[in-house]
Amino acid sequence: MRTWRLPPDIDTDQLAPGATMKFGIDVVARHCLEAVRPDFAGGVQRGDVVVAGAGFGIGSSREQAASVLVHLGVAAVVAPSFSGLYFRNAFNVGLLLLTCPRAADIADGEAITFDAREGHITRADGSLLPVEPIPGFLLDMVDAGGLLPQLKKRFA
Repeated sequence: MRTWRLPPDIDTDQLAPGATMKFGIDVVARHCLEAVRPDFAGGVQRGDVVVAGAGFGIGSSREQAASVLVHLGVAAVVAPSFSGLYFRNAFNVGLLLLTCPRAADIADGEAITFDAREGHITRADGSLLPVEPIPGFLLDMVDAGGLLPQLKKRFA
């Protein structure tokens, strides 16, 4: 998995620009992070990981800011901290967030793997970075593709 390094305080308007909100997720996705990483939307590949500084997802409560990363195929976002609203929206749409105090140790383009249930990221050199534990029900929600798919499966 390739990493995409971002600075701290990435807000929801950078993820899903307000001017694109009248369009569908395909259009929003083309503009995701264009203000800070113009190469992101066109270069990110399914399974890639966003690695950011503290305060990821600050700003409005727009769900599209998490949905756009799912749409683009991002496997997870790693950061030392997340906005509370973003955190909940992300899991609701099936986006895995890994809270890692040492996220700054991960370089742009570095190959990493992670095991959210075991609680660590494995770097290319074999070293491990711990991530904060995630409740099982949230991991199950991500595995199901989000809250609505999980509920549909449960009540089908």
